[in-house]
Amino acid sequence: MWRIILMVLYNLPFVPWWWYQLCHYAKHTDEIPEDKKYALLKKITVHANKGGRVKIDVHGQENIPREENFVFFPNHQGLFDVLSIIEASDRPFSVVAKIEVKNIFFLKQVFAIMKAKFMDRDDVRQSLKVILSVTDEVKAGRNFLIFPEGTRSKNGNHPGDFKGGSFKCAMNAHCPIVPVAMLNSYQAFDTNSIHPVTVQVHFLDPLYYEDYKDMKSTEIAKVVRARIVERIEAAEKEM
Repeated sequence: MWRIILMVLYNLPFVPWWWYQLCHYAKHTDEIPEDKKYALLKKITVHANKGGRVKIDVHGQENIPREENFVFFPNHQGLFDVLSIIEASDRPFSVVAKIEVKNIFFLKQVFAIMKAKFMDRDDVRQSLKVILSVTDEVKAGRNFLIFPEGTRSKNGNHPGDFKGGSFKCAMNAHCPIVPVAMLNSYQAFDTNSIHPVTVQVHFLDPLYYEDYKDMKSTEIAKVVRARIVERIEAAEKEM
């Protein structure tokens, strides 16, 4: 909470204009080009992160596919994860989030602009509909971000188990799967500190359809998790 207040105070002269733009873009999201919407989110995010004393250290940006639509699969550390990846990624994306965060102030507008999908983890039928909808949207040209753990890890940089069902939309769309290793993102919002934080975002080598077409979703989940854990452990040794 204190870091969010710091972000707002640092950017106070711009906050009213940005808030107006966010609300306008959220209300008219179908009418505004994707690159224009993403540019606004990226601008606000970069300024907010700077004000909140959070540095985003990006690695492997060249691994983000350029010619195909894709799905990011990062480990999940907290509410700051999406903001980290918005600053780190130069390609627009949408997100699948848990339904509990749908109406959180500010995030509500951001999610509307991104055309986010919301999953009720207690409703299997509704979750299936979301997966099918994401599949269709990826085929139609939209990129997505899905947290395969389903919930944030309680162990800092150490991910929980990845759920195979999270990968169904990418499998059905035959699109690249991009593992993303997050380090120290939890320190931004999930602690009461306002000390400077460096969040590392590592875009790893994608798994293309030819790489995983003969694999089960649970096997893909294990491969993606293993790659992320390997990158996290290597990065921690380098710190």
